[in-house]
Amino acid sequence: MSTGGPMETSVEKRWHRGGSGSGMPGSRESTRRLRRGFALAATSILAAGTFAGAGSVTAPLAAADPAEEPAGAVTIEQGQPEQCAVPTDGAGYASANPADVGIDQAKLDDAIVFAASRLRINVQVFRNNCLIGRGPLNDTTDNLKWNLWSSTKSVIAMLAGIANTQGKLDVNAPIGTHLEPGEGDEAHRAITVRDLLTQTSGLQQSIVSEGFPSGLDLDPSASKQALGLPLIHEPGTFFESTQRGPDLLAHVVERAVGEDLQQYAQRELFDPIGVGADSYHWSRDRSGNTYGFAFLYMAPLSYSRLGMLLANNGDWAGRQIISADYMKQLRTPTETNRCYGFLVWVNDKPCTAPTIPSRKTYAVSPFEGLPDDAFAMVGALQQNNFMIPSLGLQATWNGVLGDVSPDPSTVLSANSNSELARTFLRKLVAAYSNPTVPDPGAYEPTFNLDVDINNLANPAVLGQPFGLGPFAVDGCNEFSCGEEPLRAPLSDTGGCFVLDCIPAPGEVPAPQGS
Repeated sequence: MSTGGPMETSVEKRWHRGGSGSGMPGSRESTRRLRRGFALAATSILAAGTFAGAGSVTAPLAAADPAEEPAGAVTIEQGQPEQCAVPTDGAGYASANPADVGIDQAKLDDAIVFAASRLRINVQVFRNNCLIGRGPLNDTTDNLKWNLWSSTKSVIAMLAGIANTQGKLDVNAPIGTHLEPGEGDEAHRAITVRDLLTQTSGLQQSIVSEGFPSGLDLDPSASKQALGLPLIHEPGTFFESTQRGPDLLAHVVERAVGEDLQQYAQRELFDPIGVGADSYHWSRDRSGNTYGFAFLYMAPLSYSRLGMLLANNGDWAGRQIISADYMKQLRTPTETNRCYGFLVWVNDKPCTAPTIPSRKTYAVSPFEGLPDDAFAMVGALQQNNFMIPSLGLQATWNGVLGDVSPDPSTVLSANSNSELARTFLRKLVAAYSNPTVPDPGAYEPTFNLDVDINNLANPAVLGQPFGLGPFAVDGCNEFSCGEEPLRAPLSDTGGCFVLDCIPAPGEVPAPQGS
């Protein structure tokens, strides 16, 4: 086991020397050119307005003292692979030789090479909290602040869990318990916290029309906009992936804890797991409300720590940050959508995917054939933390798209049955030698060829931030929203826009301890 800064992995060595069967450039200069080319390509995408197995291991894992094992961690039985401790006191991840944790090196490399070939700019693979694999571009991208998109929703669920653990937020309480007098009408105030956590608020949604003004930093007040949307379903009875629901939940959690949400998040979630305030930028609307549905731009090295906290059942080095009871609820399939928990995707079916290009329910679970406890943080363009606690497996990646499928919604990363994720996870579990894992089977396409314009791009929802149309909020438009003046659009972005945060000219993110 070793700790500290990033090491050159076996995948990176193959990349540098053009190892057998790798199909990769054969020199470090080639690697540098590829990395620069990928960065330029990502910047071009942004400007257009569109949106490895661990080597250099110094020593095998030492025998763990059972008394020192973190609570909530994967239990390692006699003869089973050892477990690493989660990083503390600013340390990087402990790394291990894959063979020492029951993983076949060559098969792990194959999985990581596959991911890198599919526009994954950063890949991290862990077994029992030990870092065992890194992608070939990680040294360049480890600290690039990348939009987590809908994985931001899972972070809001984690913050709600911390507030619940601290006795500040009852998941079964109506949100009106925490809203200011006059915020929302009686029907909206009766929506429960659980309804928002399970995407069953009943609010009118239009996934593109909700998100488009946010991406251009035009929203006057996401929480007021949410409360201004009509209820078209009885809360708690109908799943539909919405953007404004998580925005409203972020506002409710902030009210419940009695302080700015980002200040609370830094102290109660990020600091305890080693996520520094300089490793992310979290966008706000023009009234200062933190977004809950997207626009948390976070470095991959920090994003993986969020996944590790979830993989360890809310425990970090013996501190139960999120209660085990809340974590159980977070991972439990809901009656309205069996593949969804508390703003995370879980392994059950039938599964209703996001409304792109229409609302569709599939007879396939997101992790078909894998252990029942598999779950994930999932963001657009495939920003994912995959966790399978029973296997001690965590895989974290970032990138732009990467699915290859005859189904257009899958190519757009909107189908819960992802070709990219399924093929990668199939390759990963094939690398297990202790224990061996049954083959979950190859990807089989599922199709969504129906287009529901009203639920995809509703003009009434799109007009709301501008004070236009039937859903306009009184006194809320592009110029003002309440008594406080609105800041100017794009005046507080932290250099972040849509896809990532662009470093200043000449600035290259310096690798930190992984």
